[in-house]
Amino acid sequence: MPFRLEAVARTDPGKERKLNEDRVFQQVLQSSDEDAIGLFIVADGMGGHLAGEVASHWAVETLKRELADLFVPRDPRATWNLSGAEWRALLAEGNKQIPRPPLRMTERRIRAAVEKANAAVHEYARHRPTEAMGSGSTLTMAVVEGPLALIANVGDSRTYLLRDHQLQQITIDHSVVAGLVASGRITLEESYNHPQTGLIYRCLGYMPTVEVDVFRQELQDGDILLLCTDGLWEMVRDPRRMVSIIEESPTLDLAAQQLVDAANAAGGKDNISVVLVRVIGT
Repeated sequence: MPFRLEAVARTDPGKERKLNEDRVFQQVLQSSDEDAIGLFIVADGMGGHLAGEVASHWAVETLKRELADLFVPRDPRATWNLSGAEWRALLAEGNKQIPRPPLRMTERRIRAAVEKANAAVHEYARHRPTEAMGSGSTLTMAVVEGPLALIANVGDSRTYLLRDHQLQQITIDHSVVAGLVASGRITLEESYNHPQTGLIYRCLGYMPTVEVDVFRQELQDGDILLLCTDGLWEMVRDPRRMVSIIEESPTLDLAAQQLVDAANAAGGKDNISVVLVRVIGT
């Protein structure tokens, strides 16, 4: 049986902000005879009046457009420009059908799509300096096909893997305090109240180009990916609390809502966004 995906997305303005500058997206293509493929995005906008809301909107819409053909059912007549060695490698892996684009090609496309999203946000701010100067957006996203995920991030929105009752952060925050924690200059607990908390050094839209981190994660039956903005992880700081919420919820939908509720109960100081993806294997 092919791998299947179950996914749900939630976003909430939180308790202290009227405007929600976060954006979430989830889409899954599922068939009876092929592994499911999914695209999952969380973006956290920032900037002046309405600028953050527009930045995250354009980031997500650009990524959806650039990666839309991932969800077109595979055409057996399609061809890929591969070398003889690449085809032989595919055949050696036991591929009996015309494959989807090879993984390395998809990784290049993800980077290119994020770069397009960066350009879209940057151009918006450049052409509307009064209302959008300084606008930008964080991003974390995952492209999942069967037992493999390609995960990209820019900024401090995160993707976690929940497996065997443990929550592991896959992405690396592009923030000042994350660097201080990694170097041992401050503790994780101190980072939450540090004067430079929330200061990131990489985001979409601030510069004409952007550096994108891409991670490969092998998945197995029962794994859950959690994509979220800092409105969740800064409020629900104990990973064990997030694990218990997810594992004790009867449905993925309820788990996502209870994560949002927990962040609001802890103060809800920022917009809160959550995407949960469950892998269902053979």
